[in-house]
Amino acid sequence: MAEPVRARRLTQDEGRKLQQLVRRGKHDSVRVRRAVIIMASASGTPVPAIANLIAGQEDTVRDVIHAFNEIGLRALDPRWAGGRPRLISDDDIAFIVATATARPSTLGRPFTHWSLRKLADYLATDATRTVVISRERLRQILRDNDISWQRTRTWKESTDPDFDAKLDRIEYVTTHIPQRCFAFDQFGPLSIRPHHGTSWSPRSHPDRLPATYHRTHGIRYFHGCYSLGDDQLWGVIRQRKGADHTLAALKSIRRSLPDGGPIYVIMDNLSANKTPAIRAWAARNKVELCLTPTSASWANPIEAQFGPLRMFTMANSNHPNHTVLARKLHKYLRWRKLNARHPDVLAAQRRERARVRSERKQRWGRPRLKAA
Repeated sequence: MAEPVRARRLTQDEGRKLQQLVRRGKHDSVRVRRAVIIMASASGTPVPAIANLIAGQEDTVRDVIHAFNEIGLRALDPRWAGGRPRLISDDDIAFIVATATARPSTLGRPFTHWSLRKLADYLATDATRTVVISRERLRQILRDNDISWQRTRTWKESTDPDFDAKLDRIEYVTTHIPQRCFAFDQFGPLSIRPHHGTSWSPRSHPDRLPATYHRTHGIRYFHGCYSLGDDQLWGVIRQRKGADHTLAALKSIRRSLPDGGPIYVIMDNLSANKTPAIRAWAARNKVELCLTPTSASWANPIEAQFGPLRMFTMANSNHPNHTVLARKLHKYLRWRKLNARHPDVLAAQRRERARVRSERKQRWGRPRLKAA
């Protein structure tokens, strides 16, 4: 029997990048959907559940996972265009990327950073590998390989001594016993303010939200629980994070599978999630706490579920208070539970989207390209 398709283990940089895309959702929709697929698969979510999550085909999910396993995060940006054969080989591109990301001083140049002109001159005169390239083509190659001009920033890497052991345990339980595997995390802070999003609107007349200058409602946190076995998501709104709320969520998870057998809960390595009272309760009730490594919350399977939750309940909204926001969140969760997406329905939706795209092209011509 063939092994189920699953994304390889994420590096810390890949995990942070995918988590940023999924949580913020401010980039191209194709990138967000592919980030959700990769992040969910790497954290153990099975292919059918991911297909339901993104409302797509299982074959599409598998293709994205295979592409990520082969080329990494470049799979977020599929290259669907054709054209004449390239004049610069893949080896040349790899050399260009390696040179651009290296400090010039290590290559014998008295600079602290490259400009496009200096980088092109170096590539054209390098004795190891000569690559003659224009500055515009060089800029395109760097952009296609996620290399952009940025300010330097600080970074944080997990220093957890049990980093690999914790990821191994999470990978094992999500792969071998998903029917008894759950995930828990706090989503927030949630504030009462207009949240920008997207919607269908007349051309050049987008839907507008009022500005806000006074925020007097405070913040809340959504304490979410996710069952990998049956792809169910539930949770409650709390005013704060705390060990008492974490314990209440764990008891909710235990009640969802009351057969007395062991269950496995993946959760972040926070002090509020592993107090002596929580550990004692977990030991008595056959609940194994599978903690993610420090500063690696992207390994939690529930992270991939928070992107759609934010997109469909908070984006393009202006809730008047936390009570209304809580009602909307729970209404979405009820809808999510009742509307399991059937493959025939998904196929009909894809046909309808194709028809709308074809009709739009006939009416408006080719869609305008976004500015670089």
